[in-house]
Parts: sequence; C-alpha cells; structure tokens
Amino acid sequence: MKKNILILDTGKEWGGGTNSLLELLRRVDREKYRFTVLFYHNFDKTPGSDVKSEIEKLGIDFLLLERGGQPAAAKILKETGRTILFFSGKLKKLYIFFMDYLFRIKKDAESIAALIRELNIDLIYMNNQPSSDLEGLIAAKKTGIRSLIHSRIETGLNPFEVSTTNKHLTKMICVSRGVKDSFVRQGVSGSICTVIYNGIDSTITPAVSADRVRQELGIKKDEILIGSVGSLIKRKRFSDLVASMAYLVNKKRHGRLKCLILGEGPEREYLSKEIEGNGLSDRVMLAGFKADAISYINAMDIFVLPSEREGFPRVILEAMLMGKPVVASGIAGPVELIIPEQTGLLFPAGDRGKLAESISTFISSPRFMTEAGELGRMRVIENFSIEKYVSEVSAIISEVAG
Repeated sequence: MKKNILILDTGKEWGGGTNSLLELLRRVDREKYRFTVLFYHNFDKTPGSDVKSEIEKLGIDFLLLERGGQPAAAKILKETGRTILFFSGKLKKLYIFFMDYLFRIKKDAESIAALIRELNIDLIYMNNQPSSDLEGLIAAKKTGIRSLIHSRIETGLNPFEVSTTNKHLTKMICVSRGVKDSFVRQGVSGSICTVIYNGIDSTITPAVSADRVRQELGIKKDEILIGSVGSLIKRKRFSDLVASMAYLVNKKRHGRLKCLILGEGPEREYLSKEIEGNGLSDRVMLAGFKADAISYINAMDIFVLPSEREGFPRVILEAMLMGKPVVASGIAGPVELIIPEQTGLLFPAGDRGKLAESISTFISSPRFMTEAGELGRMRVIENFSIEKYVSEVSAIISEVAG
C-alpha cells in the first residue's frame, strides 16, 4: 500500500528550495508514495505560470492553507511589547515569537492537523527549517505521525523551537555540514540530523545563447560581465556587490566591467539608490526575476554570491555547471562547494574590500577564470548529480515513513 505524504512549504517566494523540491517530485518513486502538496502562497514562476501549475503538471494535488489575518488584539499586544521591551532585542524577539505562537502558529497547526486526519497522512515532509515549520511539527505531534524537515538554510532557533524539534521531529535533512553544525550548536540533537547535498541535472542547457543574452543586455564583446542571482533581501548583501563595483570601476580602473543582478525583493529600491549614488547607473543592471536564470548565468564571465547566510546555494551549482568561476562569501554551503584557488575564491562575508579584490583577481587573469570554470563544472558533474540527490532523499523518506 502506498504511503500518503503531505509536503508542507511555508515559503513566500520561488527560490532554490522550490526548484529542488520540483526536481525531487519529478523523479521520486510514485509507486511507493502518494503526495499531496500544501503551500502557504501560490507564488509566480513566470507570467502565466506559478508553483500550483508546476506541481499539478506532475499529477500531484496542490492545496493552499486557508489562513485568516491576526486579530486586532494580537497587533496591539505586539506593538505594546515592542515599546515596553525596547531595551532588549532578545527579549523583544522572544515576546513577538510567543505572540505569533498564540495567534498564528497554533491556529495553523490545527488546520494542518485537520488536513492530516482527512487525507490519512502517514508522513509530513517540510521544505524549510524548524522555525518556519513549527506548526507542521505541532500538527505531527497532535496526529501522531512521523515528520521530516528538509532544512535548506542555517538560522537561529529560540529555546522553544529547539525543544519542539528534539521532542517531535523524526528526522532532519540538512543541505550542508555547516547547516547541520549550526543547528547542533544551538542544541538540536545530532542524532536526528543527516547531511544530503543539493544536486543538479547535468544535462541542463541554456534556452538562450550567451551571445543573444549579452546582446539583449547591451554587453559588448570586450566587456566583462559579473553577476548574481537571488531575492533582493538584506542577507544576500547585494549592496556589497554594488560597493565593490564602485571600487573596481573608480579605483582599480576596470573600465570594461558591467554587473547584472537577477531577482526581486524589498531591497530593490534601496539598491537602485545605491547604484545611482555611486554613479553606476550605466554599469549595474537590476533585471528582475528571470525564470530562465541559467541562460543569464551562462552569459556571465564571473558569478558572485555575497550572502551572509545560506544553506547550500543551488545557484552556485548552476554557475559551476555553466563553467563560471565563482566568488562567494566563506559561509555554510559555499565553503563546501568551492575549492579555493581552484574552482573559485572565498572572502569573509561583509568584507567589501576582499570581495572587490577577489573579483579583481579573476579579471586580471583570464586563464585563471577559464581554468576555475572548467574545474568547477567537472566538480559539479562528478559530485552533485541530481540522481544522487534524489536517491539519498528517497532513502531518508523510506526510512522515516517506515
């Protein structure tokens, strides 16, 4: 008999975790499992396409969790707490968490539990991390089913979240050793954690040629295009990339340099002002979200990821597969992907000078750029195949589902 598995995704946007989930669902053994997917948001992929339609193309039921807004009392209590606890950021954060727990998380957990009972679910698979999946864990406890979290990023947990994870989570897949170590340091039991790296389909090819993309962007043949991809949010630190561009153009006199940033998010307006303020309006392009991001990555000469926090960024896998040298901050994920001085360069997160220096190192050595790109492509093909990823995740699902 097939096991009924509920996949819970509490995310707000299309990201690497969404792509990895779809890759898994395309390949996992559907003879053994019957999947139902529960999302909080039906976010867009392209005009006319969204996550609901992509899931349903696979013959999998897609559900949206019905969620009401928080009552006025909750908002008043939150604002009161923020005012009273102004002297302690830690206490204020904990207070807001418990307000969310009382007025949102418990309510969502009840809704998820009701769905688990209605669909006779055997296992809940959560596509995020403990602090974002708390309601799923509580629902699993209420219904007595097993639970699996696929943690895709390192994040801070409060004592309640650590305790709930240890008591009620059956297993956690961490996308890197750094993510696992981060949770273990905070008190999560190492015995429930296992590391499975993200994978990528090595047969992927860009839909549009590099020449055509560069022509579309107005990039000349003798110009060097550096770029990045990701949501325009603070932890991605794209402002560091903009500042480094200003230094490279104005101080290092790299006049042939252009920069492309793909993605949307709340930091867009701020980044636009930074670009204009540094006199880079003709150098740095904010091109928005692109469903076919890999075609744009393929048109870049150097790929940069300046984030302060990641898990195991799929976008670096894509860049390496396209044979691009990578500059990334030395944080969890990139440090396990990149071999320094061979497939790319690492710099301390937030160090704009070191970031600019790393980019300059590649610009000054076209041969190094080419060799690093070629070695990176070989490393991805040999070590991070989609087949290995699906096989290892499927084994954990089988183990947890019993």
